[in-house]
Amino acid sequence: MQLTFLLTVAALAAPTLAHQHHNHNTTVGPEHGSLVIVGGNLQRSDIWQRIISLAGGPDAPIVVIPTAGGEATYDQNFSSAVTLRQQGANKVTVLHTYDPAVADTEEFVAPLREAKGIFFGGGRQWRIVDAYAGTKTEKAFQAVLGRGGVISGSSAGASIQGSFLARGDTKSNQVMVGDHTVGFGYLKNAAIDQHVLVRNRHFDMFDILKAYPKLLGVAIDEDTALEVHKNNATVIGSTYAIVYDGKFWSREEGYVKTIPPPEARFYFLRPGDVYDLALREVIQPNGTVPLNG
Repeated sequence: MQLTFLLTVAALAAPTLAHQHHNHNTTVGPEHGSLVIVGGNLQRSDIWQRIISLAGGPDAPIVVIPTAGGEATYDQNFSSAVTLRQQGANKVTVLHTYDPAVADTEEFVAPLREAKGIFFGGGRQWRIVDAYAGTKTEKAFQAVLGRGGVISGSSAGASIQGSFLARGDTKSNQVMVGDHTVGFGYLKNAAIDQHVLVRNRHFDMFDILKAYPKLLGVAIDEDTALEVHKNNATVIGSTYAIVYDGKFWSREEGYVKTIPPPEARFYFLRPGDVYDLALREVIQPNGTVPLNG
């Protein structure tokens, strides 16, 4: 009985601690480098341009990982790679396998050794875990941040960046706490959801937070991103990101609202808003709304 209890406690703790061996620091985001976490359906040129800029400019090597998509094979004309080239990136390589034994070879990892940018494509995030977790490839992803580069991704490529893997179930993407719960942890102690407003997913995060209440929940709408540097997360793009931190925040001063209990709260941030991931509070709202607005 006691052993079962201890194993259960360890299992519950694991997703919040996963992959934190990569960085021994106090920041929630990466100590070096940047993240661009996109909520899916990335169309905006300025977000693509931001990824290229954070990688180091048009001549910076960028590696695109299409593995979440689940197709039998991928070539160098995968859609995200084509878009990056159209946006001005001159050194884009598509890298893919479903076999972790292949992902653990020096030959496969070679394109990542000089990379300054990673872009994870959409699909099912558990496929990225099955292919790369614990391999030399995963270590090489992390090394991109260590060199001051950028890790980016859209849809599944957003969720994989959290320590907890939202929608990681192999049977259905509607299961929030599934049979894969550990992400790559570039955003520590956090779960990341995507396609949130366009698919009416803004209540789904509570399934995760009921099981793991200490996690920070972040949900990002389509064609919108969080750009993360250390503890600062800035909303960029078209619509909104949603924060689930047990608090409530409003642009309206002196508001009088009926606010639900902490375990049922969330609030919206719009482009230009800056959120402190360590303090878990808005530090720079983008504009204000008149009280009678």
